[in-house]
Amino acid sequence: MSGTASHSTVEATIRPVPRYGVFMVTGAVLGIIVAGILTLLGSYEPSEVLGVVYPPGQVFGFALLWTVPIGVALGGIIAVGLDRAARRHARVVTVEHERVVADDGQI
Repeated sequence: MSGTASHSTVEATIRPVPRYGVFMVTGAVLGIIVAGILTLLGSYEPSEVLGVVYPPGQVFGFALLWTVPIGVALGGIIAVGLDRAARRHARVVTVEHERVVADDGQI
């Protein structure tokens, strides 16, 4: 299987990039932990106005509605900050690009 090969030398920029999904999932997990702590620290006394006592599961659900999105947003902001800081550590390297085409037309 002989073929033709073309070579070219190009410059490429290499820099470390944070994985945004990992930071956002970590923020969501921390939001769940914070919601659990807030649920444990809450008092479950009847409301003076309505006379209703919210069960801990419902309090946990309401707390999740606030803490998880805040955790995801903070994780994303931290990832963006690290991405901007990583731009200073970018370096340019020379890369040899090679393309081989087989005689039968397949790459």
